[in-house]
Amino acid sequence: MPPEPYEYQGRPAIARFLADRQARRGANLRLVATRANGQPAFGCHLPDAQAAIARAYGLFVLTLEGDRISAITWFAERSLFPHFGLPRTLPE
Repeated sequence: MPPEPYEYQGRPAIARFLADRQARRGANLRLVATRANGQPAFGCHLPDAQAAIARAYGLFVLTLEGDRISAITWFAERSLFPHFGLPRTLPE
């Protein structure tokens, strides 16, 4: 499955990406680490306003250059979570 056509490269772009995701949803992202194609990745969960849980929101995969993040590829597809051993919900 191809990612959405969004890729973020460089420290300023990645910082804007993370801040934007938080601002759009009005809540902090909760992250669960995993791996995708040998690269570090994170399942992102957002708090549910109606329940004491955080729900699956999307997956991002990091591209590293040395010990720094050089790019993020974002997958806004919740159905991917079980394939990466990620929970669909987290308790608050």
